[in-house]
Amino acid sequence: MTTPSAALAPAERAVQLLGGDLSEVALRRHLEGLPAVDAVGLEARAASLGTRSIKTSSKQAALDLTIRMIDLTTLQGNDTRGKVHSLVAKALVPDASDPSTPRPAAVCVYGDMVGNAVEALGSAWSNGRDDGINVAAVATAFPSGRASLPVKLQDTRDAVAAGADEIDMVIDRGAFLEGNYGKVFDEIVATKEACRRTDGTFAHLKVILETGELVTYDNVRRASWLSILAGGDFIKTSTGKVQPAATLPVTLLMLQVVRDWERLTGERIGVKPAGGIATAKDAMKYLVTVAETCGEAWLDPHLFRFGASSLLNDVLLQRQKLTTGRYSGPDYVTID
Repeated sequence: MTTPSAALAPAERAVQLLGGDLSEVALRRHLEGLPAVDAVGLEARAASLGTRSIKTSSKQAALDLTIRMIDLTTLQGNDTRGKVHSLVAKALVPDASDPSTPRPAAVCVYGDMVGNAVEALGSAWSNGRDDGINVAAVATAFPSGRASLPVKLQDTRDAVAAGADEIDMVIDRGAFLEGNYGKVFDEIVATKEACRRTDGTFAHLKVILETGELVTYDNVRRASWLSILAGGDFIKTSTGKVQPAATLPVTLLMLQVVRDWERLTGERIGVKPAGGIATAKDAMKYLVTVAETCGEAWLDPHLFRFGASSLLNDVLLQRQKLTTGRYSGPDYVTID
């Protein structure tokens, strides 16, 4: 964008919401006109929800739901084909001692590892891919987002062409913090288009805000609205590479945004906290927050995910304890 009045990339729902004007000025007016976040009230509400407990009779269902909401993740520089195949094997059979254990929603890998994940899923089934587990790929120069737009878009196209069902993109936090909302908007719109498959369908787009770098709750609210306006299917807290990553107050705020968006448009957008959620106890707090904020309709992997690598093991141990009446040690689950 070269001038404040330059036209932004088209996004029908944004045009409708902004009254037909999709200029930088209109976008800024809308985002900066959002009500200020009551930080004290937000944190108090999150703290209150964090003290809620789930009855023992419902705990099994809550643990199973948590597993079904996990994007089982490996995002390391030393990832190998074998490591990705092991990750997929764990997703397919989370607990070999209990065949009733549900599977995670997705495995999440770097774009160049998508083919390996697809291969591992396909080889497990004589009739091809297991549609119960998606392949998610991080893209757009994850985690920093510091690359040219053509590089980011090619990163996305390559992952989709390799078979990714979902794309987790990062926004340009520098542009956002400078107030260059139009640039961020344009990049999300362009990335959404890069998610188009050859059959005309789209890979789901999760937009990572990296809330730890946005500094304020007001910025998190604005970035959430911006991401949804531009076509994101999910808004995601973090890459997991920056601290703080997911927090309950930030996730609560993002849930409030998608609740308000659904009331305004009838459209449901997903939320994905990622980074730092490592125990079943923590996951339960998030499930309560989802139910109390958006309603039980959001207690579904299509609308809520956990981005995690170690959470699954703790949930499996808690699940085994419910079944056997005794706590199993870490030797009873596979090593990540």
